[in-house]
Parts: sequence; structure tokens; C-alpha cells
Amino acid sequence: MTTPMPAPMPTPPYAAPPGGAWLRSPAALGRAAALLLGLVIATDLFACYADFLEMDVTGELASGVTGADVIDRADRADSLYGAAGIAQGVALVATAVVYLCWLWRIRVNAEVFDASRHRMKRGWTIGAWFCPVVNLWFPRRIVADSWDASAPWGSRSGHSPVNAWWTVWLVSLLVGRFADTSSRHAETADELKEAAKAMLLSDALDIAAAVLAVVVVVQLTRMQERKVLSGELPAPALG
Repeated sequence: MTTPMPAPMPTPPYAAPPGGAWLRSPAALGRAAALLLGLVIATDLFACYADFLEMDVTGELASGVTGADVIDRADRADSLYGAAGIAQGVALVATAVVYLCWLWRIRVNAEVFDASRHRMKRGWTIGAWFCPVVNLWFPRRIVADSWDASAPWGSRSGHSPVNAWWTVWLVSLLVGRFADTSSRHAETADELKEAAKAMLLSDALDIAAAVLAVVVVVQLTRMQERKVLSGELPAPALG
């Protein structure tokens, strides 16, 4: 009596990928994006320190304090203020590049999971961030659609982390724009102090937005990894 051959292991039931969409692990890009967001947080904390120094010394100048010591501290505060701005700019550019690479991978994977979930064309994944006006809501929609497509089959995934991140991000942009304008137009010590206060609020909000962005990156990456490794993919349509 011959021993029956074991049945071959089934291959994952991948759906026909739309428009060249193929599954790839987002784990490495997710880790890189989260680490660089951590760098953004670090530069924002440095900026908050510079903001405090600027507020302190401009407050003294506004109160009429004079002397070599306060002038030296004012020069040091200004130097740190400028260095913090440069550090924030470098961290933001580096993070944006890696984040967009991660988001593109997430979006392509999400199309394989469920192409019907997406309300935006794939090109908007990058372009939405650079188009005026629509960049106020298109990126959030793309992330939310990818979140829905990456959720376990049959579950109703909420968008609380995405909504919290996007709301704080928008508020930080508005406050940052106001703070930058106030700083550029400030002339007196009182005006410089108020501008530093606004910049401190802006930097604090940016920290909160970056922390929430890390939460979204980590959770969305894990959702996709679990879905890929579990084989929870839609069966291909029968022709």
C-alpha cells in the first residue's frame, strides 16, 4: 500500500493587482519613518528650549533691563533660535522624503488588499501634499482609505488615530504660520516676546502632531504586516 502524497500547500490567494500594484513589506520604511519622526520631535524640543530662552531675555529687555550680561544672553538666544530653525528644516525634509516613500508603499499594498476602498487615484498619494487647498484634506483621505483597506476582513475600523493626527497637524500649521509672520514683523522687545510665545505653541503642537504621526505609522504598518503574514487576502475573481 503506497503512502499518499501530501497535498501541496496553497499559495496565498492574491487578487489580481490593479495597475502594477504588488505587495511588499512596509516594515523597513515604517521603522525609518518612525525614527525620523522621532528626530523631528527632538529638534522641536530643542526649538522649545530656544523659545524659552528667547522669551526670557526679551521679557527682561522689555522690562528695561540693560547691561552686558543681558546683551550676551540675547545674542545666545538669537543664535539658538536660528540654529533650531535650521535643524527643524533639515529634519522635516529628511522625514518627508522617507514618509512619502512609506506612504506610497502602504497605498500600493492597500490597493492589493481592496482596490474598492480608495476614493483617490494613486498619484495623489504624493501630489496631494504639494497642491494648494486640496492638501488640507486629500492626504488625510488617502491615509484613511489605506487604513480601511488594511483592516482585518469584515471589521469596521475607526479613524480616530488618523483624525487626531491630521487635526493637530493642521492646527500646528496654522499656528506656525502665525508665529513665523509675528517673528518676521516683530521690532520691539515686547513684540519679540509675543512672537516667541507663539513659536513655542507652534513647536509644542508640532511635537504632538509628530507623536500622533508615529502612532499612525506604527499601527498602519502593523496592520498590513499582519494581513500579509496571515494570508488574509481576497481570492482572485474567477474568469
